[in-house]
Amino acid sequence: MENITIRDVRKEDCPRLMELIRELAEYEKAPNAVTVTQEHFEQAGFGPAPVWKAFAAVHTENGRETIIGFALYYIRYSTWKGSRLYLEDLVVTESWRGKGIGQQLFQSLIAEGKKQQYAGMTWQVLGWNEPAINFYKKYGAEFDPEWWNATIDF
Repeated sequence: MENITIRDVRKEDCPRLMELIRELAEYEKAPNAVTVTQEHFEQAGFGPAPVWKAFAAVHTENGRETIIGFALYYIRYSTWKGSRLYLEDLVVTESWRGKGIGQQLFQSLIAEGKKQQYAGMTWQVLGWNEPAINFYKKYGAEFDPEWWNATIDF
């Protein structure tokens, strides 16, 4: 798509990423679930021991860049499979959905995983999110009905 580039996220992009994270929470019917602070988010990505990386989808018009989506990931280790890329969030702002932006971000993740020689990529998708499920099926994604997600908050 014209005027769209995919690039690594920079620290100065974090406020816009937080806006998109809140937009995602609204979409996923959990508007009050985002509790991370801007400061913690930035520190976790750009502090002395970063734990996440991300690609940004950037639309440029009249010399002005606007982040319209991102894919945030980190590396996890599976004792069965080895190092794997874990996709935490793939978000495209509502007005840009359906235009191939998610596809560009997802392909960037796949390319990064192959470049780093990871064993694969893992992520979660809500069972009711049919658009996302159909998107991932285009890539031959396998959905595991056997494993349940579990969390504990501290």
